[in-house]
Amino acid sequence: MAKYFSPELFTFLGDLAANNDRAWFAENKQRYEDHVRQPALDFITDMAERLDEVSPHFVADARTVGGSLFRIHRDTRFAKDKTPYKTNTGIQFRHENAKDAHAPGFYLHLEPRNCFFGAGIWHPETKVAYRIREHIRDEPDAWLEATRSKAFAPTYTLEGDSLKRPPRGFDADHPLLRDLKRKDFIATAKVSHAEITGVQLMDSFIGRCQATSPLVKELCAALDIAF
Repeated sequence: MAKYFSPELFTFLGDLAANNDRAWFAENKQRYEDHVRQPALDFITDMAERLDEVSPHFVADARTVGGSLFRIHRDTRFAKDKTPYKTNTGIQFRHENAKDAHAPGFYLHLEPRNCFFGAGIWHPETKVAYRIREHIRDEPDAWLEATRSKAFAPTYTLEGDSLKRPPRGFDADHPLLRDLKRKDFIATAKVSHAEITGVQLMDSFIGRCQATSPLVKELCAALDIAF
């Protein structure tokens, strides 16, 4: 069993939050490489050998640009907050058909006192969200089994943004209206620092992917892609 991350991951990200500027980052870049970026890439590389236990259609991509590891640099072009760096690390294993982060996948978020696992699809474009809502409407029993089962509900919470009004074309009295109004179709669960820095992280992550697979499978069915 491999141990990927050390407590230095959280120390660095905490220090970055307090010193979020390019000069400080340049002076501490080796800390980022040693305690954040390289351990994350090692985790992704090893995950490539395990993802088939979940599904053969999700990808662990250890490329340094455009792969499973989210970049540390923030896109500040249209943001009021001009701090240059993210103070968290994100790792996503996306569907093989995905072009970007807005696709079905499994996610690990690393941040001091705010680590979590995620599964599903975040911020899908309007036409994709509509197809998911249609699937929920047409296959309510399958959706309920995926999101309300005893294996899922005690640990995972459906999160994300929602519409204020019922989506156009859907019954305002539908018993699953709350789900039909979702703009994000994701499930999350908190993860402790101890789990992140322990030798069981890989097994734990695979177990979480398997537990949330019924949700991701329903999303794939809605989009006519293989799970």
